[in-house]
Amino acid sequence: MISGLLATLAGSAWARAALRYGVTALAILLFLLALRRSGERAGRLVERLGTLEKTNDVQRQMLEAAARRPRDRDELAERLRDGRF
Repeated sequence: MISGLLATLAGSAWARAALRYGVTALAILLFLLALRRSGERAGRLVERLGTLEKTNDVQRQMLEAAARRPRDRDELAERLRDGRF
């Protein structure tokens, strides 16, 4: 009974047209969903890149500060006397 009904629907012109439009609409919907997903992924990557750049800047500043620090107590005392600290 079901196979007969399906054969009748598949044989009619309006059912084929409806099926064609349905498949086209489904393809467009899936394309839009994939596009949205890739946009979200790109957004997360941009956010991750921004965070990574901030982290690298902070680490670079810390390394520069460590390179300028006094090596020992004598150098610290000398800097404090000269007012360069």
